[in-house]
Amino acid sequence: MGAGTQAYGKMTLLLVSGALLVLSALYFTVPIIATISEEFAVTPGKAALAGAVFSICFALGCLVYGPLSSRLGRKRVMVAGLIGLSFATLLTCLVGQFHWLLILRGLQGATASTFSPVALTYAGEMFPADRRVTVIGFISTGFLLSGIVGQVLASALTYWSGWQAVFLLFGIFYGVLAACFLLWLPEAPRARKQALHLGASLAAIAKNRSLLCCYIITVTVLLSFVGAYSALAFYLTEPPFSLSFMQIVAIRAAGIVGMALCLFAGRLCRRFGMAAIIRAGLLLAIIGLLLLGMVQTVVMYTLASVVFVAGIALIVPSLIAIIGELGGTSRALATSLYTFILFIGASLGPVLAMQVLEWQLTVTVFHLLAVVLIISLLASTLIKQPAISGQEN
Repeated sequence: MGAGTQAYGKMTLLLVSGALLVLSALYFTVPIIATISEEFAVTPGKAALAGAVFSICFALGCLVYGPLSSRLGRKRVMVAGLIGLSFATLLTCLVGQFHWLLILRGLQGATASTFSPVALTYAGEMFPADRRVTVIGFISTGFLLSGIVGQVLASALTYWSGWQAVFLLFGIFYGVLAACFLLWLPEAPRARKQALHLGASLAAIAKNRSLLCCYIITVTVLLSFVGAYSALAFYLTEPPFSLSFMQIVAIRAAGIVGMALCLFAGRLCRRFGMAAIIRAGLLLAIIGLLLLGMVQTVVMYTLASVVFVAGIALIVPSLIAIIGELGGTSRALATSLYTFILFIGASLGPVLAMQVLEWQLTVTVFHLLAVVLIISLLASTLIKQPAISGQEN
């Protein structure tokens, strides 16, 4: 019993570390766009492509590596991806031309995408039903925290040692993480049931109304999360607030308080059901967004953002878990589609937010995002609670 608990603890630590560090790569370039623009003599708009190229390659890779890991093994794909990510990140330190930066950022996105869908599928297979949602909650916390950690470390390292230090340090991190996975992460057992062929799996997913409703919710989760924080940063850097970048980061860091709900998602799902917790999370996030659209002080913006993040923190692990259960023998493909759709939403979030701000509508970005989540709340009422595999009645 003790040895089993220790083994689960080690697996959880490795997966959460991977979630935090690998997804930080997505946010490296957000705070250093001006530095990249100056270094390579390109416009800030072109410099932002360093982030966009990563996101596109990451999203596309998520569609490939989940099903591929069913054939090659979860651990093997994650380790190979981490090794590739380490080399691509370290090589970025040496680039002197902008097109090479874009090529290597694309390679980083392609290799980083070996982790997210595969790690989530791995957790669904390796942990018993009574631990599964809790562990996914921990991993989800790592994913969400990476948005803060990646930006804070990139800002600090660029300020102290130059932008190359960001890629050097994280390249080393990924190499060490690959070694830890190779040495201490057990290989997932081969599924007893033969997975369906890709076409049959996609057809089964397309016919599953509950899964389709989950995917509608999925596209809105990071769309609203990234969109809301993009808008919040815009509002708080403008008069009358005129906050500095690090003050904005501090307000984002306050969201960690709300993220703590991720850690209780498993217990809440066991008591009330995954679908019910998704609905509760959506309702909480909607309330947070409506508050963000009404308040007018920095303190209240901070408190409202904590409420909003708490809702997102409930949605993400519950949504991942229910998609895994609804996916059945096509769990890997269902999870890969989830990750792909999730990061498509993340890419659309800031674009939507900035466009609404540019239009200068009387309705705030926060109110518009609240409407988007209300649509997801309606979709959530059509989700049927699945029986959790591995759990006795």
